[in-house]
Amino acid sequence: MPGNAAARRPAFAAFRERGYTGYILGNATAMLADNAEHVISYWMLHQKFHSPALGGFAVVSHWVPFLLFSGYAGVIADRVNTRRMIQLGMLVFMGVSVGWGLLFMNGNMQIWQAWVLLSLHGVAGVLWTGPSQLLQHDVVGGEHLQSAVRISASSRYIGTLLGPALGSLLLKFGPAPGIFINALIYLPLVWWLNRQRYGNGTQRLRQRLSGAATVGLAALLHNWRTIRHDRRIASMTLLAGCAALFVGTAYQSQMPGLAEALGHGQPGVTYSALLAADAAGAVTAGVVLEMLALLPASERGAFWLAGSWCLCIMAFALGHSYPLAIVVLFAAGFCELSFNAMAQTLVQLRSPPEQRGRTIGLFVTASLGLRALSGLTVGFAGALIGVHASLALSALALLVCVLWIARWQARAPLAG
Repeated sequence: MPGNAAARRPAFAAFRERGYTGYILGNATAMLADNAEHVISYWMLHQKFHSPALGGFAVVSHWVPFLLFSGYAGVIADRVNTRRMIQLGMLVFMGVSVGWGLLFMNGNMQIWQAWVLLSLHGVAGVLWTGPSQLLQHDVVGGEHLQSAVRISASSRYIGTLLGPALGSLLLKFGPAPGIFINALIYLPLVWWLNRQRYGNGTQRLRQRLSGAATVGLAALLHNWRTIRHDRRIASMTLLAGCAALFVGTAYQSQMPGLAEALGHGQPGVTYSALLAADAAGAVTAGVVLEMLALLPASERGAFWLAGSWCLCIMAFALGHSYPLAIVVLFAAGFCELSFNAMAQTLVQLRSPPEQRGRTIGLFVTASLGLRALSGLTVGFAGALIGVHASLALSALALLVCVLWIARWQARAPLAG
């Protein structure tokens, strides 16, 4: 029985693989720096411009690189050392933090300068995200992949959870000094990657099997035609893409305005608690589900959890109580990590080895790249009808999509 198999699986099984602890710590530290930077930069943008549309613009300019370049990154990751791609991404992150600091010191920040830095931040994320998933598979193999994905997602959310607190702390030193300090936090992952040898053998295997593959948009279209007949990969990619398109993380860039509506808009504990609440829920999900070996990856479970996430986001958008906002954001984080980890696990396990990089590139394009458009559905629409209404309507539209994808999958047989 699947349930008995899950019960027999040891808790936190991925840690049995040598090197996985270093992988987790390095990525969590980088995510900590990433989110601390967002707290500082989003707060400064809000203080200077006070515009929901600019918050949407920040989301669009940040995520467009994922939409445009994740396919290329997946093809390249099939052919080169993934550790070097991740290291390059960390160096770009550091450069962006330094750039923000210089703008804060100058005191005359322009919108186009913020757009450039947010776009470069997105490029750094492209160099990190897909290659990091490939490297994770190289470290643990297929046997403990679900455990690795869930633990890895939890570690990244720990960075997300602690990042707002760190960002608020760094703001005490002043925006410019604080973000300069933040740039140094990316260094541990760069150092750890330089001491590892993972990826070399699987890199040669993927390169030998992939042959003369196409790149760019042609590769994405070809890969979609290949995987759409496998209902697990196709449905999970569609689910992740719709979640990114309609909601994504757009509400996070709008959090200063949402916090002010709840009477807690200052950059202190109360404001940071809103930013950290869904991250705390995600971390709780990762720890509890791994410890008890619950919720093995399944399409049905992913659909139920994604639908629950939609309801939580709607409750947050329409609520007027600060304690209620904390509770529903916590529940949202629990559901989000759970269904995203399931989706990513199913995609990686079903992907042919010779196309794993490209398949993950397509998944990253959907799950992260389409977040660029959530800046339109939440941010720019919020400038017209109010951010609370736009967020609630976006979550409702996503719920309809989740139900449609679940029905589409149920009405046709799964591949193999």
